[in-house]
Amino acid sequence: MSALLAIMLAGAAPPAMVVIDEAATIREEAPPHGAIGMSTAYRISDAVPAPRSFEFRKRALHVGAAIGIHAIDHDEIYYVLSGTGVVHSDGDESELKTGSAAWLYKGAKVGIRQTGGEPLVLIIAYPNKAGAR
Repeated sequence: MSALLAIMLAGAAPPAMVVIDEAATIREEAPPHGAIGMSTAYRISDAVPAPRSFEFRKRALHVGAAIGIHAIDHDEIYYVLSGTGVVHSDGDESELKTGSAAWLYKGAKVGIRQTGGEPLVLIIAYPNKAGAR
């Protein structure tokens, strides 16, 4: 058991911060919600001890890949670091490019697919109800 986890389990105050190197969080995997193509997942917030109040992830959707359409029970943000894609929310679609952000609302059915010749690299952030403080 890590020292940090032992402190958290003992009921002590959480640390002032946790610094995470994304290189330690990389996994090659099919994207969620349909396993359409392949992606590089940076499961950054998984390295933060529980409880945590939100999720922060980076994902590179390889050419032809998509996060399939799925219902969300929270607001969610997709921010494009590089590449192009099409975001879907309740039947509406919009193109995204580097520097674009899509704010997706609780209750919507959402998804995103990569377009173009290079991976679509995203930051995805949303609240984590299970770990809310």
